[in-house]
Amino acid sequence: MTNVNDRQETRSGEKRKARAVRFGIDHASGRLVLGSFSIGMPRSRIARMALGMALIFCGVLGFLPILGFWMLPLGFLVLSHDLPFARRLRRRLAVWWHRRRKPAG
Repeated sequence: MTNVNDRQETRSGEKRKARAVRFGIDHASGRLVLGSFSIGMPRSRIARMALGMALIFCGVLGFLPILGFWMLPLGFLVLSHDLPFARRLRRRLAVWWHRRRKPAG
């Protein structure tokens, strides 16, 4: 017979594993998910686009001490929520990455 706590630990482990693998935008909650981290996004389309453009602009200035080049992909990820061409590029990148990481055979 299985203990109730064992089942709960398994479920929480599965949830943690599924959450750790996710990368992108959770449309149900409207949050940006980066592995095990989750960041709230503005509800307004204009605010999301402004945030994405600001991240990309600051990412271009990544050679400065506080800003960094890590802002570029984050900006494109935020923009992919609203812009179809950015969404297609993100999906192509995700498919390529998944195929690359998949073991041969």
